Amino acid sequence: MLDLKGKVAFVTGAGAIGAGWGNGKATAVLLARQGAKVFGTDINPASVEETRAIIANEGGICFTASCDMTDSGSVKQSVDACLERFGRIDILINNVGGSAPGDPVSMSEEVWDRQLDHNLKTAYLGCKHVLPVMEKQGSGAIVNISSVAGFAHQVDGRVHVAYSTAKSGLVGFTRSTAMAYVKKGIRCNLVIVGTMHTPLVEERLVKQLGPEAGANLVAKRHAAVPIGRMGDAWDTAHAVLFLASDEARYITATHLVVDGGLTAARPG
Repeated sequence: MLDLKGKVAFVTGAGAIGAGWGNGKATAVLLARQGAKVFGTDINPASVEETRAIIANEGGICFTASCDMTDSGSVKQSVDACLERFGRIDILINNVGGSAPGDPVSMSEEVWDRQLDHNLKTAYLGCKHVLPVMEKQGSGAIVNISSVAGFAHQVDGRVHVAYSTAKSGLVGFTRSTAMAYVKKGIRCNLVIVGTMHTPLVEERLVKQLGPEAGANLVAKRHAAVPIGRMGDAWDTAHAVLFLASDEARYITATHLVVDGGLTAARPG
């Protein structure tokens, strides 16, 4: 089940900020455990090197590259490096993202632009450079990562207008891309994650709110989830694994919500 032997997975954002497991790091390791050869990218070479070392120590195969996924030239260079190393790309995981608070008035144009680039353009560029490879192969599976913030005006009582816009945009992007390539043997799906307890959240909350307020918000987030706790990176990774696997061969242009019942419990 969920056997990825013989497949090559290109995982973006495969490192993690701070200690612990981020979505990309856990996904890269899980795909490798299932037999995939992994090519991981991250803007932070040290963090993605840690992911590579974990996979190598477990007997898996992983090569990495430092890559700015908002820059087309950098993305192409990484895709070319993956092809030079492995000769193909069977799975693309578009995982890069991150939020900044603000409403249309308080948010600067520069932050707005960076947020859309960081959360939406990165998926576009990943697809732009990997889809021709998959089309030539006649097969491929793409999984984009979105957030429940794309369906809520506020997260934890704070407005993240650009982040919400970009994550919502990933739904249309995923469905449109899936339909454009459905006759070419390529599937494209979306994982929508809820409030996850990852190193990125810890780092961002502490920096934005301070240690005490950050800890209070973490406790509030746990309590707000109907299942009783926030999810973690492995919850995301297992959802990604399924959609990337051949067991999901009849699934495309859809999304899988991984949120512990959070969105179902919200009014409206």
